[in-house]
Amino acid sequence: MDVALPQLPARRAQGCLGESKTRSEQMEVLVFSTICWATDGSENAARALTVAKTLAREQRAALVVVHIVERYATEEGLAAFADEEQVEAKLEAVVQELSKEGFDATLKLVNHVGPQPAHAVADVARELGADLIVVGTRGRQAVVGLVLGSVTLRLLHVAPCPVLVVPAAKHSTQAVEAEAGGAGN
Repeated sequence: MDVALPQLPARRAQGCLGESKTRSEQMEVLVFSTICWATDGSENAARALTVAKTLAREQRAALVVVHIVERYATEEGLAAFADEEQVEAKLEAVVQELSKEGFDATLKLVNHVGPQPAHAVADVARELGADLIVVGTRGRQAVVGLVLGSVTLRLLHVAPCPVLVVPAAKHSTQAVEAEAGGAGN
């Protein structure tokens, strides 16, 4: 079954002498000037970075690493996940490495209180005028995502620009059975 992909609007590309490209050439060239890579610091998010880097390199686009620091209420006030400092340090190192590789890379950390960090990612993309958001998935079945309220699923509905979703790594049959609670041999 063939599925028709939607046409994304192409910006008017200029040649080296300022001449405009033909309409067909314009449709072949998508120009992303700012790409947001939204990450929670997970391995699946890191898989999406590979795709974001490839696109940013091809398009000579700025690459903004977006991390939402999820805060939750406690009796003592607002708290974050216990490993948040390590995640932030890791992402700062990633941005430094991206810069060494020649990318125009920045880190955007956003404190968020509430159940749905997808809105915060969409707000950052809107604020930056991003052309694309790249995210990874955790690789669960669609029904689980609907029940648990997947951040990626919500982002698809609220993002101000296209969202490229990079699937999780394939699991071995044994890993899938173990995750599903299967008996195995």
